[in-house]
Amino acid sequence: MDRTALADFLRRSRERLNTADVGLPDGARRRTPGLRREEVASLAGMSVDYYTRLEQRRGPRPSPQLLAALARALRLGDDERDHLFHLSGQQPPQHHHAADHVRPGLLLILDRLWDTPAQVITDLGEVLVQNPMARALWGDFSGRPPADRNLVRLWFLDPTVRALTPAEDHERLGRAHAAHLRAIATARPEDRRAHRLVEELLAGSPEFAAYWAEHDVAQRRSDVKRVLHPLVGLLELSCEVLVRDGGEQRLLVFTTEPGSVSAERMELLRVVGLQDLRAEPDADARLS
Repeated sequence: MDRTALADFLRRSRERLNTADVGLPDGARRRTPGLRREEVASLAGMSVDYYTRLEQRRGPRPSPQLLAALARALRLGDDERDHLFHLSGQQPPQHHHAADHVRPGLLLILDRLWDTPAQVITDLGEVLVQNPMARALWGDFSGRPPADRNLVRLWFLDPTVRALTPAEDHERLGRAHAAHLRAIATARPEDRRAHRLVEELLAGSPEFAAYWAEHDVAQRRSDVKRVLHPLVGLLELSCEVLVRDGGEQRLLVFTTEPGSVSAERMELLRVVGLQDLRAEPDADARLS
């Protein structure tokens, strides 16, 4: 681990960004260029203290998960992401693990969607990055370990996730998750992550096992979702799935019909939900 070069690279990467680059509101006039350390830490889902120690050449070696989060927060390209891993004394992700890195151009699109929920997920269902409206709608996934960011796994193994969806929609969505995972796992027989997820769900969810046995196959490209939000009530959302080149990352955008009750409630969520996010404990209280 080259602590000096790593600290320099992190600082220079931070200083070349401004708040508009990462979807943050403009604040007061800044005496120094770039993002603040606490802003990078928040975007990466890590503590400010941990990030500060990295820039001061005294932090411990970051995990691959943390490096991937930093690469996204700093809007690094593929070569820059690999450089970050090398400076930390680790090999960059290879093969399908490289799908965890969100390209800066896709992040720029996400940041421009300030008034509607949007998030980037892998085709296996792992949430990689969310805009503020998506965090207000679904909760903040940034500080969770990878297993607890996977929407398919959470649907079948975490009952609290289903509390956000009307009961009459459960079977349809469960079947859709299983059919989508079947399509991806079959298309990539060498991808151990896909097959480990299937094995875990077969062992842990009789419901998934029953749907899997039916051998339905269908990738999800658009949908209508209903969400029981604890603050604003029932929302009916159109979900459009935009696929990146290569197909392993999807940008999900959730919209409401103009003039509908759901549109009114979404506007309320934009006001109230974002206030709640700003009121959460700062990044120092989160796991690094």
